[in-house]
Amino acid sequence: MLSAESLKKIDHEIAKYPVDQKQSAVMSALAIAQDEKGWLANETMNFIADYLDMPAIAVYEVATFYNMYNLEPLGQHKITVCTNLPCALSGGNNAAEYLKQKLGIGFNETTPDGKFTLKEGECMGACGDAPVMLVNNKRMCSFMSNEKIDEMLEEMRK
Repeated sequence: MLSAESLKKIDHEIAKYPVDQKQSAVMSALAIAQDEKGWLANETMNFIADYLDMPAIAVYEVATFYNMYNLEPLGQHKITVCTNLPCALSGGNNAAEYLKQKLGIGFNETTPDGKFTLKEGECMGACGDAPVMLVNNKRMCSFMSNEKIDEMLEEMRK
């Protein structure tokens, strides 16, 4: 189901907790599985549940609660735009509209070429850097003017 390398990473995360509490590594295990697979299919979440000796429903609860987990296949690049009030007041909604226009898609949609998926996100803890975007759950982009959005998209198209 998962590569030996991913299992080794999950084992490293499990080792951080008491032996009888390895389910505490569920968030890390889901992130590692998603990095390998690109998204979290039910069979992947079931595998994680078995690996951590926890009920599958408990894994589903975590995966569906946090928006960093992809429960369906997405584009190669997931761009999450913060539209929470502080970001919205500082240009987040304008940045989101600009991205929608540039990509020709709305929130929760993927470009026809499979390159980009656009998501609306909650607070990313960087209100002073608004507008803020998160790329593939890993790269925070701050002060995203139209010019910076164009640069980011061009870089990701390469």
